[in-house]
Amino acid sequence: MAIPGNLLSDTTSTVDPNTSGWTPLLNCVLSKGTNGTATDGCLAVSSITSGEMRARTAASVAVVPGVEYATFADASGATVPERIGIRWLTAASAEISISWSLTVSSAAASWHRIAVADYAPEGAAYAQVVLSSTPAVGSVVSYYDNVYLGPPIKTVGNLLTAAAETSERASDWPFAAEANCAVSRTLPPVGWSAAAYSAGGHAATMTVSSNGDASFVITEAPVVTPGTEYIAYAYLNPPTSMATAWIELRFYDETDSELQVTRGVLDAPGTGWYRQRVSDFAPATAAYATVAFGLDGATAAQVLRVDRIALLARMPTREGDIVAYTDASYEQGVGSWTVVSGAATLARSSPWGTDGLDGSYCLEVSSATATTSVIRSARYPLGNVAPELDWTMEVGLKVAAGSWDIVRSIRWYDDEDTDLGDSSSVLAAVPTSGWWLFFGADGAPEGATQAAVEYTVTATSTSSVLRLDRVAMWPTVPLTEVIVNAGTASTTVKLRELPSNPISVWRVTRDGTRTLVRGATGLIDRQTLTSSVLIIEDYEAPLGVEVHYRSESRNSSGVVTAIRVTDWVTVPQPDRNFAWLKSPGSPQRNVQVLVSLAPDWTRPIPQTEHRVRGRRNAVVHSDVRGGQEGELVVWTRSDDERTRLNWLLDSGRVLLWQAAPGMGVEDTYVNVGQTTEGRTSRWAGEVWREWKLPLKQADMPVSLGVVGSAGRTWQDVLTENATWQRVLERYATWEDVFLNRPIGG
Repeated sequence: MAIPGNLLSDTTSTVDPNTSGWTPLLNCVLSKGTNGTATDGCLAVSSITSGEMRARTAASVAVVPGVEYATFADASGATVPERIGIRWLTAASAEISISWSLTVSSAAASWHRIAVADYAPEGAAYAQVVLSSTPAVGSVVSYYDNVYLGPPIKTVGNLLTAAAETSERASDWPFAAEANCAVSRTLPPVGWSAAAYSAGGHAATMTVSSNGDASFVITEAPVVTPGTEYIAYAYLNPPTSMATAWIELRFYDETDSELQVTRGVLDAPGTGWYRQRVSDFAPATAAYATVAFGLDGATAAQVLRVDRIALLARMPTREGDIVAYTDASYEQGVGSWTVVSGAATLARSSPWGTDGLDGSYCLEVSSATATTSVIRSARYPLGNVAPELDWTMEVGLKVAAGSWDIVRSIRWYDDEDTDLGDSSSVLAAVPTSGWWLFFGADGAPEGATQAAVEYTVTATSTSSVLRLDRVAMWPTVPLTEVIVNAGTASTTVKLRELPSNPISVWRVTRDGTRTLVRGATGLIDRQTLTSSVLIIEDYEAPLGVEVHYRSESRNSSGVVTAIRVTDWVTVPQPDRNFAWLKSPGSPQRNVQVLVSLAPDWTRPIPQTEHRVRGRRNAVVHSDVRGGQEGELVVWTRSDDERTRLNWLLDSGRVLLWQAAPGMGVEDTYVNVGQTTEGRTSRWAGEVWREWKLPLKQADMPVSLGVVGSAGRTWQDVLTENATWQRVLERYATWEDVFLNRPIGG
């Protein structure tokens, strides 16, 4: 799969099927290698003699001065370490400079990530990717694959900049030593998944100065909202498995006074790279937050490396979930859970990665005796939920030792913390192999404003251990919901409580015809989910025709694990004199137009005619007949409609033409040729225009995603631009701000 936002061609990026995207720059010959990371192909760069060798992309890509660009690649070289650079060129293709990464700290035959980011310098018009290593002799080979050049890629929703997340940019690097250490950027040879596009390259590296505690901090402090739950995480590389490495989430007020510090301590199984999370709610007067890292009881010269850092507002796996993340996933301990009665004990699983459904830890309930215990969470506000709605609870359970029975309950409280009783499920035995999701549901009693999750667990044998993870409680709402948006001739589809398996979604008509629905990355066909809720805005639903939506989730064996089917709905088209012209990938461009004249369709066919001497009829060889071609004539009735139609046509992409039912025209994907915009009268003030649009029928775009649905927010704009003046300088339109398309980018 192509890397999103990559300015390089697939052939250049994956070195498949050939090396045509690359050319020698210094002291090397190129060939195609095998066993790459993105595809089987990779670039083999072999030295001619001793000294530095360089390969570069054969083509240059256009860049904009002052805009940040990043490049990365997977590299492999058992003999010499590598580095990667962005070569900046003038409009005349003269080299201005090269922004180099550090050189990998040691050679490594295993695939590892190299990366760098920088701002395009003044005068830069083009850029190339340069791959470099410095062997001591000739015929030394370095391998490269999965190459990217484009805007820095960071985690969607990350409040920190890309420089903080991956440390790829040296300028304005946002880290500072805090206590007993020095902090620097290093480039260790770390293997990451080929699809981990925000991973690898440089790491923030803390070197301990003397024996004792040491820490460093991110100097960025993004704005936060009081009462909102935030999650911070990073991959930590501790010096030893016994080291006490940690990540902290810190909140500050408007005067930069520290209000609250929450720490997540890594329980490391070794000296690899481990993602540690920490979460908490922003206190009442919080204005900013940041993230810090450290080692407790460290030894002089010990090193802690950190990479892939993110700070995000929490997005619960279940819509409306009220259980705090620290109580739901146990990433930083047992949270607020307590043993109300019985002999059970609670602990976070140990070490990191032992087990879990969400994150890297889970809660372990241990009982030395065959007895019953009650465990309970903190109380959570129910919020402004309609009183007639029931509540659903969920927990993942796994028997690690012995055997267990469980009763799942919701305990209700009023504003004064008065216990209003519980609603219990029946006693159930927990299966003895693997993880199982257990559910329960009930309505809140009158006066209830808070709730706690409560489990009555019975160990039916001695020395039993029960594991819990992914606890959730949310208002019970329909599994499916579909809303018709008449003003935009679209529907909004919401599918809830989906499993994590890949999903396909179809639009189905009364005659049973299924059509895949478009999402952010193209048609939703076995798409991987990151949430249990999927929201789709379908702008390609037919006009005046009843449809419903059907989704199927399938596991790795292809077995359907969940089906969702919505109600039937119809997108209205009350006036049949109007039609819609829509851009499948950019629905904000869609426009409704008044039809003047429908096309007279022609269907061309390539033919070769052979006249045989002495024979009456010619011999004709024909290809298949082509799609429909014709001229659609429409009117725009105002300057606004004229501007919108021009905006739609500017993209040059495949459009969808939709007419009202009964007009003898099916929904048709079309390419629009050279257009004519004419006045409807000789009066200079006439705003009506007649447009002649030559149409050629096209196939439905398959891989085209709905641009802008990947999660860009105003916080991203704030993170990337220091001032509003900077926004005005970088972007031509608000659409460009939304789609992150800087001028010239």
